[in-house]
Amino acid sequence: MISAPDPLGILSSVFGFDSFRPGQQEIVAAVLAGEDTLAIMPTGGGKSLCFQLPALCRPGLTLVISPLIALMRDQVRALREAGVEAAALTSATTEEESAALHEATAAGRLKLLYIAPERLASSATAGFLRRARVGLIAVDEAHCVSQWGHDFRPDYLRIGALREALGVPLAAFTATADAETRAEIVARLFGQATPRTFLFGFDRPNLHLAFAPKAGPRAQMLDFARARRGQAGIVYCGTRARTESIATALREAGHAAIHYHGGMEAEARREAELRFQQEDGLIVVATIAFGMGIDKPDIRWVLHADLPKSIEAYYQEIGRAGRDGAPAETLTLYGPDDIRLRRSQIDESPAPSERREADHGRLNALLGLAEAQVCRRQTLLAFFGETATEPCGNCDLCDHPPELFDGTEAVRKALSAILRTEERFGAGHLTDLLRGVETERMRAHGHHRLPTFGVGADMSAPEWQAVFRQMLGRDLVRPDPARHGALRLMQAARPVLRGEAGLRLRRDSLRAAAAARPEPRSLVAEEDSGLLAALKARRRQLAEDRRVPAYVVFPDRTLIEMAQRRPGSLDEMARIPGVGAKKLESFGVDFLAVITGEDAPAVHPARRRLAGDASGALYDRLAEAQRGLMRGPCGTERPMSLGAPVLRRIAETRPASIEALARLPGVGPDRARRFGTAFLALIAEEA
Repeated sequence: MISAPDPLGILSSVFGFDSFRPGQQEIVAAVLAGEDTLAIMPTGGGKSLCFQLPALCRPGLTLVISPLIALMRDQVRALREAGVEAAALTSATTEEESAALHEATAAGRLKLLYIAPERLASSATAGFLRRARVGLIAVDEAHCVSQWGHDFRPDYLRIGALREALGVPLAAFTATADAETRAEIVARLFGQATPRTFLFGFDRPNLHLAFAPKAGPRAQMLDFARARRGQAGIVYCGTRARTESIATALREAGHAAIHYHGGMEAEARREAELRFQQEDGLIVVATIAFGMGIDKPDIRWVLHADLPKSIEAYYQEIGRAGRDGAPAETLTLYGPDDIRLRRSQIDESPAPSERREADHGRLNALLGLAEAQVCRRQTLLAFFGETATEPCGNCDLCDHPPELFDGTEAVRKALSAILRTEERFGAGHLTDLLRGVETERMRAHGHHRLPTFGVGADMSAPEWQAVFRQMLGRDLVRPDPARHGALRLMQAARPVLRGEAGLRLRRDSLRAAAAARPEPRSLVAEEDSGLLAALKARRRQLAEDRRVPAYVVFPDRTLIEMAQRRPGSLDEMARIPGVGAKKLESFGVDFLAVITGEDAPAVHPARRRLAGDASGALYDRLAEAQRGLMRGPCGTERPMSLGAPVLRRIAETRPASIEALARLPGVGPDRARRFGTAFLALIAEEA
């Protein structure tokens, strides 16, 4: 009789550990028992061992679905060095490697097969997996299945169907998932089954957490790196161009630094990954394309040069530091330009409005962490549903508690301004209102006559922006996707507005905002940025439908004009530079619906061709006159009318007599007598 494999013996002989880390033993036992399992463990907590060890104890092949080739390559290499038969099936797999993989699978030698989720779309892959005697599916980075999460991958949605087809247990792992994301993971991966769920905490006590407003960000980054010279670090940036410029600045300052982003050639990315793994003290300046597959234990610091997308993304990215358990440091720089970028990315998303609103809430949570008034770790853990009873003593706010003041009055003024403007405007217009700045838009809406006009003149515009930022961070208000970023009150704001609750704000945030350097002018005013984002989102959808570049629909300059002028009809739309007759006919109704917030009324093609032309207004008046005379002046005669193309011809040719009108195709003597007098009077008025 063959005895069952000993997990503790394999833990020691294969992986070289004498004991499990916290949480590992319970998860391994559940997976070994064939239970469907969902495990949320902190980055660096040893998630991979929780499916690798059971794979060596269970019969058959364990299929590991993982999002990045680098992650698979690192884990397969480590397993092979430990004497385990493992392989990866990716786009980079050679014919020889594929043949060896299939041979090992057929012989029953292969214990772990790593595969990218994109491969699940292949019918060949599906057939191979059915023949491979798969006994367990392990899903790494399971948050990628959630459209509420920060790194959604559509191909992860195929995993649930694969589990059903193979009829095997599934174990899913992630480091970052709030309650909403966890619920979607369960629904999409496990269907009707209820997995055994393990939540072993999110705290990484070895990480020092810090945030700082941008005030000369390049100097801030160089100072931070200088103090940690010779230590391996990651600088995360919001754009590809920033990775290259910051890496250059670090090299010029004497650091070993390289850049990494998704636009690089595959070979260049592999070389960067290899250098980072092998070289001591190397700094990688990267977009979020870098990191999920990196398992380097001794990264000593992570710096965000730009605000991350969400609190989950932030936690995932700082989790690359200090995976060996030794002290590591993090710093996140943020400014108004970052927030605008993240807001516009949400608004430009094709996701439904309720999902975009939830994403704004997630960004608010990150702003709440950035503008926190007490221990950052307590604030961070609270987002994930954990309670830390004592301050951590290992964050910037524990090191230097911020100066607070009673901000109740300022917040009430801001909330009142939002309500009095019917929750239809963003922070820029509201700031002008509070400070008493009489702009053209202020006068157009009559807001200069509101009681709140000028009640906040004692504070500067940057200080009011800092107040609004802290209000967003407390989730008192959120941008409304349906109103192109206008601020809308949340339930938490009501007690403050009614005088039932007070609010303290950070004075240092106001001082930092007042002292910050002026930012470059954006393409549009703050009030128009939400609409511009919505117009871009619609443009992207139309371009993708037609498989053309976005600028073929409309260039940015045209969308900017639309956002600024806000045309309310096709006639007004036709006067926007870049909107020709053909594009107006093809796209005018779509973009008008975005601007007005409602479906544009149906317009006959004949009338649409007159949009923006003086004849268009005459057409409308002729059509109105015709409706009143369809049954004659007395309303009792035989019904009679003219088609839209005929009305268009009359508006364009403008006949000067009833005889000339009767000679037009489609009119004739009878209709000329019925409508002629009224039509000629309107034509004369237009002359």
